Amino acid sequence: MLEIDIARKSYPDRGGRAHLALAGLALKPRVGELVCVVGPSGCGKSTLLNIVGGLDRDFEGWVTHEGVPPDDIGFMFQEPRLMPWLSVLDNVLLVARAAHDARARAIALLEAMELGDVLDAFPGRLSGGMQRRVALARAFVNEPSLMLMDEPFVSLDAPTAQRLREMFVSLWQRSGATVLFVTHDLREALSLADRVCFLSGSPGRVVLDLPIELERPRKPDDVAVLALQARLLERFPELLAGLAPAAETGASIDA
Repeated sequence: MLEIDIARKSYPDRGGRAHLALAGLALKPRVGELVCVVGPSGCGKSTLLNIVGGLDRDFEGWVTHEGVPPDDIGFMFQEPRLMPWLSVLDNVLLVARAAHDARARAIALLEAMELGDVLDAFPGRLSGGMQRRVALARAFVNEPSLMLMDEPFVSLDAPTAQRLREMFVSLWQRSGATVLFVTHDLREALSLADRVCFLSGSPGRVVLDLPIELERPRKPDDVAVLALQARLLERFPELLAGLAPAAETGASIDA
């Protein structure tokens, strides 16, 4: 179980003054839940993931990973972050736990990503979409209980991004992992999430916690997703700027 309660997170700005990035942010994803985090630029979304993932321990508050050891957390960043001197397969094996079936599991994942014919290729030979698929396979190779995703499909063309979303959802449903997925794309969030948490502007806190009750599978351009987006922005026109009544936490948006 994951519980997040960040009282304060600050860091020095360019002038040496303390910049308050997060304050009063509380979040408790359910086991196996896919939670998307949406908010304006600079509101602390990536900082939140770094704190949850243990990459940043300099904050006031606490994060509890009950039943989730540190090596049971997967992380997929905005950039693939592949090692250019390692093959596709070795990039995935780089993070794999020592196990007799690690190589077979890595190969199976890469084949599921339609990368079986480039296992020995170096990242520089791959397209951007192919590199993201390698990163996705690497994130899931250990079948983590907690997955942290920081805008993993940003800047991809629409068909490639949707193909990767479908691969990701398939892996998530099979693994049962709890997921925190940061995105700027509201339609992406509505199409993926069990729940969408909207953050305020800096310092970031949750201003709207919205359960998503649409049936799966979903795509960002589905009629139901577009209709939900329209109703949401009609009710909260400044939501994507980080403004919504705090009292609306847990609200549902009626059809």
